[in-house]
Amino acid sequence: MGPLEEGYVREAFATNWVSTVGPNLEAFEKAFSELVGGLPCVALASGTAAIHLGLKLLGVGKDDEVICPTLTFAASANPIVYEGARPVFVDSERRSWNLDPERLAEAIEDRVKRGRKPKAVVVVHLYGQSADLDAIENVCTQHGIPILEDAAEALGTQYKDVQVGTRAPLSIFSFNGNKIITTSGGGMLVAHDPAWVAKARFWSQQSREPSIAYEHKELGYNYRMSNVLAGIGRGQLAVLPERVAARRAVAARYEAAFRDLPGLSLMPQAPWGLHTNWLSVFLVDSGATRDAILQALAAEDIEARPVWKPMHLQPVFADCPRYGGEVAEDLFTRGICLPSSSSLTIEDQQRVIDVVSRVVTSRSATRTPARQVTPGGETWASRGG
Repeated sequence: MGPLEEGYVREAFATNWVSTVGPNLEAFEKAFSELVGGLPCVALASGTAAIHLGLKLLGVGKDDEVICPTLTFAASANPIVYEGARPVFVDSERRSWNLDPERLAEAIEDRVKRGRKPKAVVVVHLYGQSADLDAIENVCTQHGIPILEDAAEALGTQYKDVQVGTRAPLSIFSFNGNKIITTSGGGMLVAHDPAWVAKARFWSQQSREPSIAYEHKELGYNYRMSNVLAGIGRGQLAVLPERVAARRAVAARYEAAFRDLPGLSLMPQAPWGLHTNWLSVFLVDSGATRDAILQALAAEDIEARPVWKPMHLQPVFADCPRYGGEVAEDLFTRGICLPSSSSLTIEDQQRVIDVVSRVVTSRSATRTPARQVTPGGETWASRGG
């Protein structure tokens, strides 16, 4: 938090605009619209709420199917079920860890053959890296299936020099407390059609009809952001470029520090865009080593996490169809998210680096050497243990 946020929040209190209307909301939406190329948008209580309303706008309803990447946070899939629909999970590709266009095509073709053409495709931009939108859009266009971009983790992320969340008919962003900018809790729904934004705004305010009586002809939701939180968002949005630079610098320092360590690699930086490195995510050569790093960091009171557990492995989605999953499972087994905050100090990051280096070096030193026979004679080589 900085002085801009405090000033806008003080203004909200001083003018008594503390509910779900007020000048901060209008200004925040206007500033965000400018960031996404002038597209209309509505500020909501969470990114999850934005996905929910986005799916409703796409007409998703009871017994429909919606394709979603399996490697994501549950909030990408839960709103599908809110509407009585069923998620269909699709695997990742290794270049970006995002939705695999080839697997996507396979899934759509198979669902169509079964008479279950998907109603929509949720495309997630994972950990601040864009999915391959050209390839994904090509597949969806062939079948006439709309895309909803889940850019909850990707504010500041670019695909071919353009902010993600601007190409699909509908896109969402999140301002949860752990995101690259925050309103403490909140989200944004962006649409190309102003009428859709107006409808989402109406639904988010309990679908109250414009009459003196409290009349409701449609089911509504309490999904609007408050003017106080929008004030925080206004201040945070002003420093977005600095936050992106800070996250990328954190990832770069980790990568430089681990360059000579065996079996530790930064999440790929796909060639088609700017990766914000919202989280600094690394792949470790084995699940056993990854878990040892997590345990060692926890012992030093340093929080780290595995990569998202794939949705097809979640008990709540056990009965949902899936296409592939092996890549996502491997990334989950070996992936680790290290401390990545924009406010992470050099000293604290060095603590993380020291622990990770100690574990990886120790594990490498204790591996059993295996005798290998080569055309040039007998040599010794390290074998993973």
